Amino acid sequence: MNHFTEHFEDPWEKFYGPNLGYVVEMYDLYVKEPELVDTELKQLFEKWGPPRMGIAMQKETFGETGAISPETVNKYLRAAKLAEDIRANGHLAADLNPLEAKEEESEFLEKNGLSIEDLRQLPASIISKNVPPKITNAFDAIQYLQNVYMKKLAFEFEHLADEFEKEWLREVVETGKFLPELTVQQKIDLYKRLVEVETFEQFLHKTYVGQKRFSIEGVDTLVPLIDEIISGSLQRGVESINIGMAHRGRLNVLAHILGKPYEMIFAEFQHAPNKKLIPSEGSIGITFGWTGDVKYHLGLDRKIAGEKTYRARVTLANNPSHLEFVNPVVAGYTRAAQDIRTNVGFPKFNHDQALGILVHGDAAFPGQGVVAETLNLSRLRGYQTGGTIHIIANNLIGFTTESEDSRSTKYASDLAKGFEIPIVHVNADDPEAVLAAARLAVLYRQTFHKDFLIDLIGYRRYGHNEMDEPLATNPLLYHKIHNHPTVKDLYGEKLKAKGLLSDEFIKNATKEMETKLKAAKEKVPKEKNTEFDLNPPKYVACELPKVDTTVAYERLEKLNKELLTWPEGFNVFHKLGKILKRREKAFYENKIDWAHAEALAFGSIIEEGIPIRLSGQDSERGTFAQRHIVLHDYDTGKTYSPFHGLSNAKASFAVYNSPLSETSVLGFEYGYNVFAPETLVIWEAQFGDFSNSAQVILDQFISSGRAKWGQKSGLVMLLPHGYEGQGPEHSSARLERFLTLAAENNWTVANMTKSSQYFHILRRQALLLQKEEVRPLVIMTPKSLLRHPLVTSGYKDLYEGEFQPIIEQPELGQNREKVERLILCSGKIAIDLAEQLKHMKDRDWFHIIRVEELYPFPIKEISEIVSRFPYLKEITWVQEEPKNMGAWNYIEPKLHAIAPANVDVFYIGRRMRSSTAEGDPQIHKVEQTRIIKETFQKGNASSGKN
Repeated sequence: MNHFTEHFEDPWEKFYGPNLGYVVEMYDLYVKEPELVDTELKQLFEKWGPPRMGIAMQKETFGETGAISPETVNKYLRAAKLAEDIRANGHLAADLNPLEAKEEESEFLEKNGLSIEDLRQLPASIISKNVPPKITNAFDAIQYLQNVYMKKLAFEFEHLADEFEKEWLREVVETGKFLPELTVQQKIDLYKRLVEVETFEQFLHKTYVGQKRFSIEGVDTLVPLIDEIISGSLQRGVESINIGMAHRGRLNVLAHILGKPYEMIFAEFQHAPNKKLIPSEGSIGITFGWTGDVKYHLGLDRKIAGEKTYRARVTLANNPSHLEFVNPVVAGYTRAAQDIRTNVGFPKFNHDQALGILVHGDAAFPGQGVVAETLNLSRLRGYQTGGTIHIIANNLIGFTTESEDSRSTKYASDLAKGFEIPIVHVNADDPEAVLAAARLAVLYRQTFHKDFLIDLIGYRRYGHNEMDEPLATNPLLYHKIHNHPTVKDLYGEKLKAKGLLSDEFIKNATKEMETKLKAAKEKVPKEKNTEFDLNPPKYVACELPKVDTTVAYERLEKLNKELLTWPEGFNVFHKLGKILKRREKAFYENKIDWAHAEALAFGSIIEEGIPIRLSGQDSERGTFAQRHIVLHDYDTGKTYSPFHGLSNAKASFAVYNSPLSETSVLGFEYGYNVFAPETLVIWEAQFGDFSNSAQVILDQFISSGRAKWGQKSGLVMLLPHGYEGQGPEHSSARLERFLTLAAENNWTVANMTKSSQYFHILRRQALLLQKEEVRPLVIMTPKSLLRHPLVTSGYKDLYEGEFQPIIEQPELGQNREKVERLILCSGKIAIDLAEQLKHMKDRDWFHIIRVEELYPFPIKEISEIVSRFPYLKEITWVQEEPKNMGAWNYIEPKLHAIAPANVDVFYIGRRMRSSTAEGDPQIHKVEQTRIIKETFQKGNASSGKN
């Protein structure tokens, strides 16, 4: 504020309208409690006194010669403040709750101290420049504003920081530019849509008594709301619309937005063989998992036809009962549809290409942290989607918990204010107001490419599911609901009163819909499905197909040079430059470490036209300063990635440092990969155990999505794992959890010990992406081993080798008759054991196998090795994780199955623990030393009892 006092003779010349109203409000606070007012404003008041009308505004409002008394100026200021109060707080008095009709209130006028006559003496222009020309005085202008801000549509956008956005919203809202001018036919069509929505639900209610369906009734207008958003977006050129929602109202959305045939939905209620009912024209892409999912979790694709090809694609994402966790997945879908990945460099981003629509619950929106995490993604470089349209399907209840017990804010939508998202509250019983909210959302999103939220306030006609009796837990609320007419009936009566509908039309509309539903039900086979096949398809059940992952020496050499070249005049930090330049010699000296092999793999993949997207906390540099695939100019701060300068690159390469979030980012990357299956999408945890913050995404989407929904993914997860004495939170990626979830070839879990292995498994994944056999890849990546000499590889390993599910320790097991113990291990402990071998002379009595791919378990390869040793006495599994963690519980029965009858199977490692690792590095060292010592100590089978 100081710049006003410095540069203007009278600072009040610069304040008028809403801004002047705000300053007046602050002055009132200053008089009463000056300590609550901003310091700069206090200085302004101290120097210039109370706010007053500037000369310029006096002339504009009262003419060149109008004499203005202080009393008139005060009225002007009060009137401006009144207008601003209505804009900011009108929603508090609006008629938003269908179950509690609002009476006309004049509280704003009464609090302000102005009479009706006072306002009639003032011009309308001091209230708003957006009122119709016929309104000339301030009282009529205030009435107009109350009608705009305090009816069944209410607005909250004063929390926005951008003044241009606020002025734009004020103008659009106050001029009514967004309001639908519905023709008679459009109103009739809207009524018929409500008939479809309600009759469908009532048909299910009567036909399938007591079966769960999570009815839409109470927020029936959700369907025309989504209709309008889709229609408005298609008119603006959007080609992909992705919807995420929980189960409330999902069947209705599937039927009426996605076009899922009624007979298919009825078949799912009747447990009939619904695969026979798939439309032959293939306009609806329906996929099936082999275990399947309940009907109100399933998603669908719909292609909207155009003149030559399909005009647009509408997708409802599959979603488990974890409600809001689909949010980042849909955001990932949408960004994938917006990115053009055929160019070199970062993908070209076109936010007009796709739109995300997220339907939230009123209890879940403030209650589940993934909502805030996803909102935080909305304006980040690597995750923005040009604005998501959010809808809260507000039932005023969550299961049996009423609003006062489910949130600490007035509105379910208040969380969105912190992200500067405009909010419209709308009474769900006013269909035309609902369409207006949709049009404003689309217009705002198209203009500012930011998120927008519609709070659709309705109710829930039945219990949480149709087996509940809500009168037992919410009697007062449900007495109101049972006496409340449906929106279809309310709107029908409104149109009838205007002479647009007759009683006969209303009766026939419902009858026609009932006839259509009965006819659909007749198409469903009468018999129940008795033939169940819960086995995965052959292409899933089989092993991964062989692909050639080698890269010619000449290509590797050229890649290595180009990755160490940056533009002329680009000044890399000198210490970093030296470290990176070492890779020139390392390549020829056969010392290619983990990050070096990764870079060569990435480069070779984009040379083959396969796009790459890598994200995670600190992924540009790498958590352990190992990667540096984005370089920073030491003098200017500008960035450059060598992958964007490769001469033979044929696809985009994107890398983003993610926000400090696992759930939303992993969900986003999974969604991106599902929607862009040709892209190698990689998510990297800062430390592997941080992935436990994303456990819902792992459990409900990545590990089981294919079995439930037929939704395939080739997502790669890099999880730093290894025990170096860094404590419980920086040791374990919780390998045991991934192995517990491993079944039906749902993913590959690897814990490797050679950089060449990493090179080949990345390339294998990239080359399998568009094959049916593709599956997610979980890699326990190293920390201390990133630069370890025993992990490095030579270029020959890259151009001649392939990924090996097991590696035998070199120079061991040569004298087969002497081998008594077969040691199996995985990851870092294998390198610890290899280091110890340097100090040992008696090595003939044991052999070591590194299990590089834990799932699928390489049982054939290990069995073949076991058969080599005729005098084998013991097979031991060695790990650094506690016994109840790591791979032991998963691998023990497999080793017993492999072991000959006279061979013992036992365990060496840490004892069972409740925490993953020791907190003290010295204790860690003692334990690690003990494990290695016992591994190479004869007659040690008793240690397996730990």
